[in-house]
Amino acid sequence: MESLGEFDYVVVGAGTAGCVVAARLSESGAHRVALIEAGGKDEGFWVHTPLGFGRLWDDPKYNWRYESEPEPELAGGRSYLPRGKVLGGTGTINAMVYVRGQREDFESWRRLGNVGWGHDDVLPYYRKSEDNERGADAYHAVGGPMRVSDMARHELTDAFVEAGVQAGYPRNADFNGASQDGFGYNQVTIRNGRRGSTSIDFLRPALRRPNLKVLTHALAKRILFRDGRAAGVEFLRGGALRRLAARREVVLCGGSFNSPQLLQVSGVGPAELLAKHGIPVIADAAGVGANLQDHFQVSISYRCSRPVTVNDYVNNPLRRLAMGMQYLLFRKGMMATNATLVGGCLRTDPSLPAPDVKVQLRLWGRSITGRSRERMGLHPFSSFLVSIMLLHPGNRGTVRIRSADSAAQPEIRFNYFQSERDRRASLVSLKVIRRVMSMPAIALYVAEEMSPGPACATDEELIDFCRRQGTTNHHSVGTCKMGVDELAVVDPRLRVRGVGRLRVVDASIMPSIVGGNPNATIVMIAEKGADMILEDAAALQAGSGQ
Repeated sequence: MESLGEFDYVVVGAGTAGCVVAARLSESGAHRVALIEAGGKDEGFWVHTPLGFGRLWDDPKYNWRYESEPEPELAGGRSYLPRGKVLGGTGTINAMVYVRGQREDFESWRRLGNVGWGHDDVLPYYRKSEDNERGADAYHAVGGPMRVSDMARHELTDAFVEAGVQAGYPRNADFNGASQDGFGYNQVTIRNGRRGSTSIDFLRPALRRPNLKVLTHALAKRILFRDGRAAGVEFLRGGALRRLAARREVVLCGGSFNSPQLLQVSGVGPAELLAKHGIPVIADAAGVGANLQDHFQVSISYRCSRPVTVNDYVNNPLRRLAMGMQYLLFRKGMMATNATLVGGCLRTDPSLPAPDVKVQLRLWGRSITGRSRERMGLHPFSSFLVSIMLLHPGNRGTVRIRSADSAAQPEIRFNYFQSERDRRASLVSLKVIRRVMSMPAIALYVAEEMSPGPACATDEELIDFCRRQGTTNHHSVGTCKMGVDELAVVDPRLRVRGVGRLRVVDASIMPSIVGGNPNATIVMIAEKGADMILEDAAALQAGSGQ
């Protein structure tokens, strides 16, 4: 096995978190950092075109194309799980919505024993990464690597926000401000018509540093241990096994599916699972791969009475050409957006401390539910979707290896729709959408509700619709959760319990899912995690007198 040398830190996974961690650890020039990524470079027209994420939905060049196990409470349906196979990870193929979550999310983390993870503790790390075109205030900052912007307005999305106000909800100018309640426009990680990602914003400027080595097409096979401490990583590249030694730490940034998978194939996980696959146990850790959470979603489909949707541009050759020319010449128009411009956060129970549902209008209509690997399947006529997203679902699932081979997709079970609370919230939300869509501001855009359709009217029928159409919202977190209880995989400094010199810094450490798209929170975790790593290294060096 070829050794590629020794580094202070070996970072595994150049996704949203890994790019931030590698950039920050190498920033001072004092540490040698290696970053390995199983995918390739983030090159290609559609990778950097905001609306191009629809083209990457099932592209095996950029996408691992995972799939969940059948869900008993969703009529046996599976969820298709696009996963980034590229620098920047899933943050390079996602919908670019910038939403942080709610104050209560982080206060809940703190109450679970995660000292230093309350809202006031994490807000500075959100601000550290941010370059918000609105300028700086108590919640936002300028000058950080991550470009956060507003999108151009659209008549249909304007109508949706106004309809929400007509239905009695407040107007909200900032879902990342003092409150999430109400209807308004999302901010996005798009600037000047180009997608942002942590590969572009954090890693690319760091690539010229001589102390940072980045290896693509390098599939991690296992973590190497010596005397109960991580000593390096074995990986497959160019058909040959190679290894990198870590003088200080190995940092896992593989995400909520691959970080627990790599721990398990390396001997850190539930002992009975490891024994089943003939893997020697380094640490019996029952929590590795447990606590999987994701936002449940279901969508109502509408035929649009005016030709203003993505479908109308894509299906008409002349309008498609005009859309493309507008983008190529000016970086403007529909292709410069994510087509998910607006949303509304609401409480399905007024006694709740924060919104538990977000409804979103998507400027396209399609014939599939998200349970398929097929392309987006746009309707051949003008249509759009309005989706609900359960912000704090009750499901807890698992990620478990199928074999000792890290190249095999793990077994992913969400256990959706098993709680009465989730069923009630979904039911209330669908009724809210129907009420909002009946308001004068948007009613003139609605030719008909196609799915589930007006014939689906009773509570039982609507719940059955959720079972047949519901799916993931591609926001998986929690499988290496942070905490102090027996099932916690990492401690509040993100160190893996039971072994040494090993941390996990990615979405998998969330004890509970945040009330919003998780990408911004993953960046915050990476910023804070990198700071912790550097602080601990400095303290160790000071204690040793070096």
